[in-house]
This record gives sequence, C-alpha cells and structure tokens, in this order.
Amino acid sequence: MVRLVNVSKSFGSLRVLENVSLDIYRGQTTVIIGPSGTGKSVLLKHIVGLLLPDQGEVYFEHHRVDQLNQQQMVEVRKQIGFLFQMGALFDSLTVEANVAFPLIEHTTLNARQRAERVDRVLKMVGLAGLQSKMPGDLSGGQRKRVALARAIVLEPSLVLYDEPTTGLDPIRADVINELIIALSRKMGITSIAVTHDIASANKIADRMVLLYDGRIVCDGDPGSFARTDNPLVRRFIEGQADQDDLDRIREGFKGA
Repeated sequence: MVRLVNVSKSFGSLRVLENVSLDIYRGQTTVIIGPSGTGKSVLLKHIVGLLLPDQGEVYFEHHRVDQLNQQQMVEVRKQIGFLFQMGALFDSLTVEANVAFPLIEHTTLNARQRAERVDRVLKMVGLAGLQSKMPGDLSGGQRKRVALARAIVLEPSLVLYDEPTTGLDPIRADVINELIIALSRKMGITSIAVTHDIASANKIADRMVLLYDGRIVCDGDPGSFARTDNPLVRRFIEGQADQDDLDRIREGFKGA
C-alpha cells in the first residue's frame, strides 16, 4: 500500500532520514519505534505529503506522493486518516463539529447524513452521546478517541498514528491499543503507528521497524525483536541508557 524508496530528509545540517526504503503491506499494523529525533514522525509526514523528501520516492497505492500537486494530494489524503500526537482538536468546536469537519470539507453529505456518520464513529470509539461536549470538558483519553473518530470518519484505507498513547495512563492507553486492533481486524484498515511505548507496540504490531539515526536497523515481527541480539534493539526495548550519555553525566558530576 505504501512504499518509500531511498528517502532522505534533512533540516539544515541535521540529517533526519537517510536512504530509507520501506514497504507497508495492506491489512497489517506496522509499528515504527526508535529513540526521539530519529525521524519516525518525519517518515509519517512524508507518507501523507506534509513533507517532501530531499531525495527518494514516496508512493501510496499507485500514486507517487512526492510528485503530486496540491489538488491531487487532497484526493490522496481522503484515503488516509492521521491521528496527531496531541489530538489537534479544535477547542472552539463541539465533539460533533470536530468529527464532522472532514465530512464538510471533503464530501457532499447533507447535515442528516453527516450526523449519522458522526454518531456511528463515536459509537465505534465508545463515546456515543458526547456530540455536544466541548474538548475542554473531556479527559485526555476521551480527546484522543474523538481525534481518532475524526481520523476514520472518511472511512480511510490507511490510518497513521503519531504516538497514539502519549500522555495517557496505562488503562487509557490500552483502550487506544484495542481500538487500533479492532479497526484493523473488523474494518480491514492498514495502520502505521509511531510510538515509544513498547508495551503498546508489542500488543498492536504485526510488524515492528526500528529507526536509529535516520536508518532502519531492524525489521520483523515482535517475536524477532524479543529474540534479537542486536545491541541497539536490546537497549531500546529494555530501556537502557546509552553508555556514552552515562559517562558524560558521571563526568559532569565529578567535583560537584
């Protein structure tokens, strides 16, 4: 469904992605993990055309995303849902208006049809009856689920999740995990999730990819990650600090 071919991206002198090639297969949940600043969210933004590569090619279905004009990109984005890290809800709009926003922008549905679609997706995320609430009246977990409802209201074939469990306690985070699994199994949605949450990654992933310094260093199912002897992978999944960082901290405390 998605293909990245030798994609590189820099911001000034900072190289974020370096010759990344990755195929995303239909119907799977692919989880991209790795330390902060290694290009995970940047990779997602290339798929949906929010960023363009300095080098390389990005494909969604039969479209080469990095060569589309603005109108062509709008048509592609209708097929891709995006759950932003902090939800990105409109604070001045009700829950119903937030979820209905893509329908108003991108469909010819009338008000009744939009209300029915909003009602259906809110039921799917367990928030039926909250249409009149404002985002400020909701818990963090509820806001994240409203944002997810908005991401799927156009019935996309692909959903991108940027740190979907960030800021949530383990119980609320697991609700999001279960929703991602349900969307995959019951609706056939292909998912790509970026996360630091190893428990979440292990639960939802059919496949895991570790990005490190802008390169893919490990790619396989969760079981292969658990068994690997690769020190970079082991350090990340076991939460071990980098020895160079520890040495610099210790040096800094000398004579303090």
